[in-house]
Amino acid sequence: MRRLKWFGLTAAVMAAIGLTLTMTGAQEPTSTEKLRGVISDILGRAQKTKPAGERVVPQSRAELQFSYAPLVKLTAPAVVNVYAERMVRTRSPFAGDPFFERFFGQGPRGRSQRQSSLGSGVIVDASGIVVTNNHVIDGADEIKIAFADGREYPSRVLLKDKRVDLAVLKIDGGGPFSAIDYSDSDRLEVGDILLAIGNPFGVGQTVTSGIVSALARNGVGISDFGFFIQTDAAINPGNSGGALVDMNGQLVGINTAIFSRSGGSNGIGFAIPANMVRAVVDAARSGADKFSRPFIGASFVPVTADMAEALGMEQAFGAIVTAVVPEGPAHEGGLKVGDLVISLDGLTVQHPDALGYRLATAGVGKVVKLEVISRSSVRTLSIRLGEPSDPQRPGELRITGQNPFSGAVVVDIDPRIAEQLRLPLNIKGVVVLEVEDGSPANRYGLRPRDILVEINGETMRQASDVAEAIAGEPGFWQFEITRNGRRLRQMVR
Repeated sequence: MRRLKWFGLTAAVMAAIGLTLTMTGAQEPTSTEKLRGVISDILGRAQKTKPAGERVVPQSRAELQFSYAPLVKLTAPAVVNVYAERMVRTRSPFAGDPFFERFFGQGPRGRSQRQSSLGSGVIVDASGIVVTNNHVIDGADEIKIAFADGREYPSRVLLKDKRVDLAVLKIDGGGPFSAIDYSDSDRLEVGDILLAIGNPFGVGQTVTSGIVSALARNGVGISDFGFFIQTDAAINPGNSGGALVDMNGQLVGINTAIFSRSGGSNGIGFAIPANMVRAVVDAARSGADKFSRPFIGASFVPVTADMAEALGMEQAFGAIVTAVVPEGPAHEGGLKVGDLVISLDGLTVQHPDALGYRLATAGVGKVVKLEVISRSSVRTLSIRLGEPSDPQRPGELRITGQNPFSGAVVVDIDPRIAEQLRLPLNIKGVVVLEVEDGSPANRYGLRPRDILVEINGETMRQASDVAEAIAGEPGFWQFEITRNGRRLRQMVR
């Protein structure tokens, strides 16, 4: 009898949740039937947390002729245009050419020019707090907020986060402004009607309608964030950062991206849920310049279709624990390798990204209740979420100087850093935390989450090793990195 492995998990891990398959036939574990009822009950309770009887379809011809105009009048004044301007240096076509540099000198390596980009934003507080996408304002030297009635104000960045792709701005001057309230985005259901408001292609404020096409979308490839609302409301370039509102005139999401082969709307748009937006805005109000995700001290993988079938689940959902940090929050709360997390605070966990989203919106220091299937039984665990790593920790190094790593921020890997960057929790070494746009590190292809393995033949065990390796400034550089499990070598003269 040969035991199988699923997505790199050993049979011992599978046994921990009460599963054992053999190659000799469809022998179902005796605990499966017992778990089926429990899982159905949990899914049923998750659905009951949503209000019943609040959604109705039109009952008559007259109701079909209802208008969205009152809803638009209520919400549209809170949706603004975001103009971001940045100075960029263009590279001269003769830069680095030995012939031209010999006869004409090095001269200017390029020239600076001003670039502008346009997006949308949503006022969520009458004092002038605006939420938009990070990619709308990333790298901007000046950001202006413009209203549909022609008013225009300067603004400043309170907080921005690339991983969630959100930025919080503050309008300087004016006010009070029209603002929009948050909806509880966890109460959304597939089929709910929505309006998208923004400035597509810079043509001016535009309103489109659609429905919720799907929830908890992940694997979209937009950012590290993996919990999107999917809608068929037309979203186009320029809509980024705009509002997705429900029929109560409340914000349910920030429009972020589209799936398109042509560059225009194909009916598949993605929005960041309002509950995440609220958490990021609250962090900005507290004075933080970055959004801190709580530390749970465990890593997770999704449930496959085969595993769902063996468990008697009608659909694959949940997150399986693959590692637990000793003495971390998860360990202290009783979570074990092999446990299957199926809900958090009564809300279904569809996949590991959904669990990460729910942990992030819960916040640092919050006690959450996880329902897990552990060794053929269901347990409820209380876990107090821990503090993330200190951003000013001694093991952090911002690299400058004449070297291919200049412009990168590297840090010693600890379990908190590993969890934040979605690296294996037991990994050691030095990881790239940030890479400045246009820097040598950026030009030579370094990316966040790259692990520095060697520089000029010397093993990099901690950030101080990197500082020592670049101190000599040799004329030839050879380094190795690990990226997504692949080892890459780079040589620079």
